Amino acid sequence: RENKVDMVGEPLPIEEQQANINMVDDKDFTFEFEIALAPKFDAVLDKNDKLPYYRIQPTDEMIEGQVKAFAQRCGEYKKVDSYEDGDMLKGTLTESVENGIVVREAVMMPAYMKADEQKALFAGAKVDDVVTFNPSVAFANNEAELSSLLKVEKGEVAAHNGDFTFAITEITRFVASELNQTVFDAAFGKDVVTNEADFRTKIAEQFAGRFEVESDYKLLLDVRAYLTEKLGKFEYDEAILRRVMEGNKSGETVSEEDFQKSLEELTWHLIKEQLARKFEVKVDDNDVLDVAKAATRDQFAQYGMANVPDDLLENYAKEMLKQEKTREALINRAVDVKLIQSIKGAVTLNEESVSVEDFNKKVSENA
Repeated sequence: RENKVDMVGEPLPIEEQQANINMVDDKDFTFEFEIALAPKFDAVLDKNDKLPYYRIQPTDEMIEGQVKAFAQRCGEYKKVDSYEDGDMLKGTLTESVENGIVVREAVMMPAYMKADEQKALFAGAKVDDVVTFNPSVAFANNEAELSSLLKVEKGEVAAHNGDFTFAITEITRFVASELNQTVFDAAFGKDVVTNEADFRTKIAEQFAGRFEVESDYKLLLDVRAYLTEKLGKFEYDEAILRRVMEGNKSGETVSEEDFQKSLEELTWHLIKEQLARKFEVKVDDNDVLDVAKAATRDQFAQYGMANVPDDLLENYAKEMLKQEKTREALINRAVDVKLIQSIKGAVTLNEESVSVEDFNKKVSENA
């Protein structure tokens, strides 16, 4: 450390010296170690370096799907007169045998039936209709489903495998909400948007923010490929590095393929560390918390929950940070976030709008 020796891995003690050391009689000791010196290089990124930056464009279908998801969240069940696939039925379920089971106020959704011919028996059924069907066939003898429907123990299900009648007393259907202020407020907060056009614009912006994270990730992949080629092959003391890697694997032999892949990862690690030093990238607890909150926000967004209170996000994020491996990954992510922003300001970006499909193809090219 005093001599600022730039090494890779840990110093390795020379095994042969152990025979010449007398720990009882000797007063002075000389210990010898082998070290793998890090290669010398200079990773430079400036405006002369031109890199692609892909702006992902959400499709109309993606925006429409999100609009429908928000409308569904504010929907409600309404009573209807005739059955359509997906509706919920309520009625009296009666076994077609003497002294058979009778379940009043039974609730059933034929859409979940496994047998199409049984499901078809309910097509177009109306309130007060009586439909005859076989629950065992309809639900493929699933004990859990039949036990719940027939209100009997699982062990008794097999004894009731015949026909039943279902006298329909009520049909309810889940109906998505119309696009109104209630939906807008539920999605983005009170009065953030007040009309459908702004609502769709806000959804598009939401996609853009989510996609920018992916675009930044792709930029980092391109920087890796660009600098790896620009700097050329690094020279390592492979014999020592192989011993280090095998030591990390408790002496297990490292295959040539795995060794070369490890060298590629090591090269990028060294390049990225040097870039972080040059750009003076530093992260603190708040930076890591912000990254954790962003990850939590994305998780909620996947379930259509865009307007999550900040205090709830922070509580979830803090729970994530209590897990050591998760915290380490988030710290690395926070470094990457700041490094990417520095790189974006340093190089010349050739921006290009692409579809999600084309973007994914471009990412696969880095694999």
